[in-house]
Amino acid sequence: MPPLTNGFLNGHGRGLPTDPTAFEARFSDIPSAIDIPVTGLDTEEAVEVNLEELLDDPTELCTLLENEGAAKTFWMVIALAYAKQRKADHAIEILTKGLGSLSSGPPKEKLGLLSLLCWLFLWKSREAPRVIPDGQPASEIRTKDSYLSAATGSLNEASRINPAFPPLFLARGVLYLLRASLQPPSKPLTAGAVDHSERVETLRQALKCFEDASRVSGGRNMMAVLGRARAQFSLGKYADALDGYQEVLMKMPHLADPDPRIGIGCCLWQLGFRDEAKESWERALEINPESKMANILLGLYYINDSSHYATTDPAFSPIYKKAMTQYTQKAFKLDKELPLTCATFGSYFLLRKAWPTVESLARKAIELTDVNAVASDGWYLLARKEHYQRDPDFSKANEFYGKAELARGGGDKGFLPARFGIAQIQVLLQDVDGAKYRLDKIIQQSKSVEAMMLLGALQAEEVFANQASGSKEDKSGIVKKATTLLEAVRLAWKDGPKKLTADSSVLVYLARLYETDQPEKSLQCLQQVEQMSINDLPDKDPPEDVENEEAYRAKLREQLSPQLLNNIGCFQYQAEKHDLSRDFFQTALNACVRAGEKDETLDTDALVTTISYNLARTYEAAGHLDEARQVYEGLLARHSDYTDARARLAYIELRQNPTDAGPKAMAALYETDSTNLEVRSLFGWYLSKSKKRTANIAEDQEQRHYKHTLQHHDKHDRYSLTGMGNLYLTSAREMRRDTEQDKDKRHKAYERAVEFYDKALQLDPKNAYAAQGIAIALVEDKKDLTAAVQIFSKIRDTVREASVFVNLGHVFAELKQYSRSIECYESALSKDRAADPQILACLGRVWLLKGKQDKSVSAMKCSLDYSSRALAIAPSQIHFKFNIAFVQIQLAQLLYGLPESQRNLAEVQAAAEGLEAAIESFTAIAQSKNPPYPKHDIEQRANMGRNTMRRQLERAVQSQREYEEKNAAKLQEARETREAEMRRREQERARVAKIAEEQKRKIAEERHKMLEVSRELAERRAEEERKKEEALYTEDEETGEKVRRKKMKKGGKRKKKGDESDTEGEGGDGRRRRGKSTEDDGDESGAVDDAARAPKKRRKLARKGQGKDGFKSSEIVVDSSSEGEDAVNTATKTTNSVTSTTATNGATNGDVQMKDVADDDDEDETTVAHQPRKKMIRRIADDDDDEDDDADDASATAPHVTSHEDDDDDDGVVEDSAPSKRNVFVDGEDDPMVDASVVAAGDEDAAG
Repeated sequence: MPPLTNGFLNGHGRGLPTDPTAFEARFSDIPSAIDIPVTGLDTEEAVEVNLEELLDDPTELCTLLENEGAAKTFWMVIALAYAKQRKADHAIEILTKGLGSLSSGPPKEKLGLLSLLCWLFLWKSREAPRVIPDGQPASEIRTKDSYLSAATGSLNEASRINPAFPPLFLARGVLYLLRASLQPPSKPLTAGAVDHSERVETLRQALKCFEDASRVSGGRNMMAVLGRARAQFSLGKYADALDGYQEVLMKMPHLADPDPRIGIGCCLWQLGFRDEAKESWERALEINPESKMANILLGLYYINDSSHYATTDPAFSPIYKKAMTQYTQKAFKLDKELPLTCATFGSYFLLRKAWPTVESLARKAIELTDVNAVASDGWYLLARKEHYQRDPDFSKANEFYGKAELARGGGDKGFLPARFGIAQIQVLLQDVDGAKYRLDKIIQQSKSVEAMMLLGALQAEEVFANQASGSKEDKSGIVKKATTLLEAVRLAWKDGPKKLTADSSVLVYLARLYETDQPEKSLQCLQQVEQMSINDLPDKDPPEDVENEEAYRAKLREQLSPQLLNNIGCFQYQAEKHDLSRDFFQTALNACVRAGEKDETLDTDALVTTISYNLARTYEAAGHLDEARQVYEGLLARHSDYTDARARLAYIELRQNPTDAGPKAMAALYETDSTNLEVRSLFGWYLSKSKKRTANIAEDQEQRHYKHTLQHHDKHDRYSLTGMGNLYLTSAREMRRDTEQDKDKRHKAYERAVEFYDKALQLDPKNAYAAQGIAIALVEDKKDLTAAVQIFSKIRDTVREASVFVNLGHVFAELKQYSRSIECYESALSKDRAADPQILACLGRVWLLKGKQDKSVSAMKCSLDYSSRALAIAPSQIHFKFNIAFVQIQLAQLLYGLPESQRNLAEVQAAAEGLEAAIESFTAIAQSKNPPYPKHDIEQRANMGRNTMRRQLERAVQSQREYEEKNAAKLQEARETREAEMRRREQERARVAKIAEEQKRKIAEERHKMLEVSRELAERRAEEERKKEEALYTEDEETGEKVRRKKMKKGGKRKKKGDESDTEGEGGDGRRRRGKSTEDDGDESGAVDDAARAPKKRRKLARKGQGKDGFKSSEIVVDSSSEGEDAVNTATKTTNSVTSTTATNGATNGDVQMKDVADDDDEDETTVAHQPRKKMIRRIADDDDDEDDDADDASATAPHVTSHEDDDDDDGVVEDSAPSKRNVFVDGEDDPMVDASVVAAGDEDAAG
C-alpha cells in the first residue's frame, strides 16, 4: 500500500460529505414494519407488525411466530428491531424462543439465530459492570464475565453445527478481545523474554480469529480488519494497528460507526505524534459531531497540553477550560455512562473537592469499563479522594492506590501516580524507610521529578534530625544523595519542553544542606528563592519614574518573608560582606512590620529581636561600634535579660576602654550570669588577655577558670577544653629544653595539650581551633611539618582568621617555601591585622631568609622595610630594633660577597651607612636592661662590624667605583660603536630604497612607451580599416546608400594543369565551395549567388600514415580571378598552419589526417597531411585584373590571421595587434578562400 498522509487517510480531499446523515447508522436496514404470513383456510393472510412501536412484552409476538412456524428471518428481524431500540434483553428473549421453535428443523437454520444471540451477549457485556456494585445483591446484577460466558455458549453451539460459518470467526475474535480486557495485565519481563501471559495469549487468539475472518471474506470484511487492528493495538503493535485502521479508511471512507479515525488517532498518540492524533480526532468530530469518543479524546489531548503549564501560568486556564467545557462536558452529556468520560470528569471534581461526585464517577469508571487503564484511573480517583480528606482513612487510600497500580500490571509496569501515592501514605504512616525504597525504585525506572523531590526531602530531613540530636553518626553519604536528587530537580526546571514550575522548598532544602560545607551555594539558593518570591508579587514592575532600580528592589524585598531576608543577611555576614548583610537585616526588620500586619498570629517580637541582634553584630564586624552599642542597648531596653546582648556590650567596652570601663563591665556581666557558658567563655578570653604570666600552670587564673567550668558546669564545654589545650601548648613552648629531663617534661606538656584538643574534636569534629592546636603541637613537638600543612590548609577554608595564615606562614618558612610563606603572612595582614608588629616581623624574617637563599638584594631590602615598619608600630620593643640591625649586617655581607657586575656603587654605599647604623644599634641594645640575646654576643657582633666589615665595605666601595668608571668607558665606547653601526645600516637601507625606486621609475617609463606604441598601432590599424572600407564600398547612385563595389566580369578562369573540379557544371568554381560568396552579380553566365553556397564538408580523422603520398612540399595555387568576384589570396606557413588547425579540431600535431566529406553529394575525399618543409606560396595573378590592383596592394600591407574557430563565420579574419611573421595576402573582401582548418597538402593540384 503506498504511503498516505494522515489528512488523506482521514478522508480529506476525497470529496466525502460532511453531513453525518449521509452515513449509514447502525440498524439502518431494519424496516419500519414487517408482514408475518398467517395460514388461513382459503387465502393467504399476513399480520403487519410495526417495528418502530414494539410492544414492551414480546411474548405475543413470539407466540405468533411459533404458531405460524415463521422462518428464522422473521425472528431475527424482530430481535434486531428490539436491539435497535436498545432493548437487548427482549431481543435475547426472542432469539431464545426462536431457537426453541426451530429446534425441530434442520440444525443449519439455527446458525443465524445463534450468531445473532452471541453478538447480543457481547453487546450486553460491554454495558455490564466489571464487578458487582456495592450494596446490590449478586442475584440481580449480571457482570461482564456472565455475559461473556453466555456468548461463549452460543458460539460453541453454533460451531458444533458448522465451525466454518463465516460470521463465527468475527464473533470469536470479539469474544477473545473482551475476555482479554478482563484479564490482568502481564507482569514485567526481562530483556528478550517472550510474554506468554494469559492476557497476551488471549489477544493472540483474537488476532488469529480476525485474520481468519478476513481470509474467508477475501479481504472484504472491514470489520475483521478493524478487529485485527484493535488486537494489535492491545498487543502494543501500534504501527501495525495504524496500517489496519488506514486500510479500512481507504476502502470505506464513509464508515463512521465504528470510526477508524478514532483508532488512527490512538495509534498516532502512542507513537508520539500527538498533534497528528488531534487532527485525526478533529476529523472524526467533523464528520460526526455527536461522536462521544472523539469528544473525550480531544478533551484528553487539551488536558495533557495544559499539564505543560503551571496552574499560575496565564496559558493554563484557557487550555484547561477548553478541554473540560468544550469537549469533556459534551462527551458526558452524550453518554453519562461512558467510563473514560467519567474518569476524566472525576479528576475535575476532585480539584473542586466535590467528594460525592468524585465517588460516583469513579465507581462508574471502574464498574462499566472494559479497559484496565480506565479502571486504574477510577481506583486512583477513589484513592486521592480518601487521601485528601480532612480526616483521611490511610488504609483505604493505600488499598485504592494498590488496586490502581495492579490494574495497570503492577510492579515496574504499574501506575506511576499510584505508586507515588503509596509512598506518600507510607510517609504519613511514619514508614519512612518503605517510602524511600519505593521512591528509589520509581526514580530508577522513570526519573520522576516528583519522586526525586520527595526522596530528596526525606533524605534531607534525616540529616537535619541527626544534626538536631547531636549524634556523631556520619551522614555525609545521605547528604550527598539528597543534594544530588534535589539538584536534579533543580536542573529539570531548566528543561524548556517540560515547562516545570520551580518549587522554593527544594531550594530551601538545598540551602540547609549546603550551609556548613558550601555556604556560597547556600546563598545562591536563597537568592533564587528571593527572586522567585519577587516574581510572584502582584506589582513587581518598577514605575517609569523610578531612577534607582536597586532602591525599588529593596522596597519590594520588604514584602518578602523576614526569615528569608534574615538568612540571606547571615550568609552575607559570613562572606564578610558587611554592607550587604546590614542592608538585608534592615530590610528584614521592615518586612517584620508588614508581616505582622498581614498575619496577627505571627510572633514578630521574636523575629525583630533576632534580626536586631544580627544587625548589631554586623555593625560590630564593620567597625561601627557606636551603632552596634545603640542596637544592643535597644534590645536590652525591651528584654533586659537578653544575656547575649549584655555580653556583646561588655566586649565593646573592653575594646574601647580596656583599662577602665571594660573590666568593670566584664566583672558585672560575670557576676550576674556566671552560670552562662557563653559568658564564662568570654570571661576566659578576657583572662587570657589580662592575666599575669606565670611559669606554674597550676597557678594560672585562666586555667583555674576553665577547670572550674569543666568540673562544675559542663564537662563537655568545648571552649573550655580548647582553652585548656591552648594553655598547655603555651606552657610547653616556653619550657626549657636543655637536658633530656626538660625535653621529656616539655613533650608531656604537648601531649596534655593534644589530649584536650582531641576531646574537643570528639565532641565537635569541625572544631577548627582544636585542630589548629593539634597542628601546632605536631610542628613544635614532633616537627611533622607535612601533616601540619594539611591540617592548616583545611582549617583555612573554615576559619578565616589571621592566626591560621600566620601558622601556615610559619610552617612554610620551616619548609623553606618562602614565597608561599610570604603569601600567608600577607593574607594575615589583610585580616584586620595591618598594624600587627609580630606579623610584620615575621615577614621581615622570611624575606631575609629568601634573600640569603636567592642572594637577592631586593629581598633583603623588603626584609629591612618590614622590620622598620614593625619597629615604628612598637618602638619600645627592643627586639624589633635588633632585627633591623641584624638585617643591615646581613645586607652588608651579601653586597660584599656579590661580584661587581651584580651590584652598584649606590647600594654598596647604602650598605656601608646601614652597617654604621647597625653597629650603633648593637652597641645600644647591648647596654639595655633586657637584651634579646646575651650582652657579650651582641657586643661581639658590633665589634665584628666595626673592625672587619667596615674595612671590607670600604674596599668594596673603592673597587666598585673603579669598576664602574672602567665599565662606564667601555659602555661609552660600545654605545658609540653601536650608534655608528646603526647609522651605517640606516644609510644602506636608504641606498637600497633609492635603487628600488629608480627601478620602479624605469619600469613605469617602459610601460608608458609600450602603451604609446600600442596606441599608434591601433590608430594605424584603424586608418587601414577605414581605407579598406572606402575601397570596398561605394555610394549607390539611386539610393545614396553605401554598397559593395561590383566587379566586372573578366576573362575565363585559369586553372592549373591537371586540376579537376567536381563543380565544373556550376561555373567551375569548385575551388571556392567552402568559402562565402561576396558577389552581388545577377549575371547568368556563371556568377555565384550569395545564398547558393556549397554544403559544408565533415571532417574525418584518420590515423597517421594513412593516405600519404610521396610529395615533400606543399603549394597552394590560387587563381587571381574569379567569375563575378575578386580573388582572395591567402598564404600561410604550411607546417604551422596545419599543426594549429589539427589541434583546433581535436588532433595532435599532424598525427591525424582529416578528410572532407560532403553532406548531400558524393564528393571526393581530400587527404590532409603534414609536410616536413615549407615552400613559398605562389600567387598567380590575372593580368586583366587591373581594377583591383590598388586595393590588393593596399590590403597586402596589413597583417591578418585567419580564425579557425568557426568555418561558417562570414568574416573569419582576426586582426593581430603586432606584426605577424606570416606572409599573408588578402584582397579587399577580407574573406579567406581556403578554410584555415582544412589545408590540402602533398598535392600541388589540390584545391583549397
